[in-house]
Amino acid sequence: MQPGTGTGQDSALMLKKRKQLVTAGAITLYGGSMYMLYHAWYKNYEQSTFHFHNDNDNWMYMDKGGHVLTSYQLSRLGHGAARWAGYSKNKSIWIGGATGFMYQTVIEILDGFSAEWGASPGDIAANTLGSALFIAQQKMWEEQRIKIKVSYHPTSYARYRPDLLGTNKMESILKDYNGHTFWISGNLKRLTKSNALPPWLSLAAGYNAYGMTGASGNSTSYQNRPIAPFERRWRLLLAPDIDWMQIQSGSGFIKILLQGLSFIKAPTPALEYSKQDGLKIRLLFF
Repeated sequence: MQPGTGTGQDSALMLKKRKQLVTAGAITLYGGSMYMLYHAWYKNYEQSTFHFHNDNDNWMYMDKGGHVLTSYQLSRLGHGAARWAGYSKNKSIWIGGATGFMYQTVIEILDGFSAEWGASPGDIAANTLGSALFIAQQKMWEEQRIKIKVSYHPTSYARYRPDLLGTNKMESILKDYNGHTFWISGNLKRLTKSNALPPWLSLAAGYNAYGMTGASGNSTSYQNRPIAPFERRWRLLLAPDIDWMQIQSGSGFIKILLQGLSFIKAPTPALEYSKQDGLKIRLLFF
């Protein structure tokens, strides 16, 4: 997104209205999402004095990948909104970075006052990393050549712990870390400056963990029903990817669609490595 190009008082008035719109929209979205988050996650749990809790081993680090992804993507969206509203390049970078980091930090504060959880130093570090990756690239290149993405495939683990992993398909997309893979995706043409490569081609490195029916360890039963003793495993992946933002289209709808896809890793063949199975080729990995 770029600021308007009008001149004189009309242009100044338009940018003022855009800034007011962005500010009002941010306050509304922030307030609404925090209200829903409070009622969904915190309302029914006992409150406590503010405290920290080390949860770095939870979900085999998959939740940390979620924090990096969210802070990075919120920073990118905040930056785009600031540029559209007419803020300078430099100010927009810091507005974007602060958007991603502060939104996530407020959630950590809420966790810190909950007896059920606690503010996580690891989560704060992951939030910082996501926003810092956005800021650093925007400062160096004025664009995002390396993106944080996610992919998802359905798993059967949610049926064993629906309270943790989702009671339906939509909840499982959000909660079931077994089906998530977090990727670092680099645009090859932008990084190598090679004119021989298509502008949309990227190479992505991914991390996925599975076999998890609990956060720090697997559950043995749920509602008096035994749960199979799954082995908790991790795997590393290397795969081609599509930089959706580099696909050209004259359609406004297609451009919006590609914007929405920008955080999703495309399903492609992949090279997979795990400690148990060694190196193997996946014909298609989601």
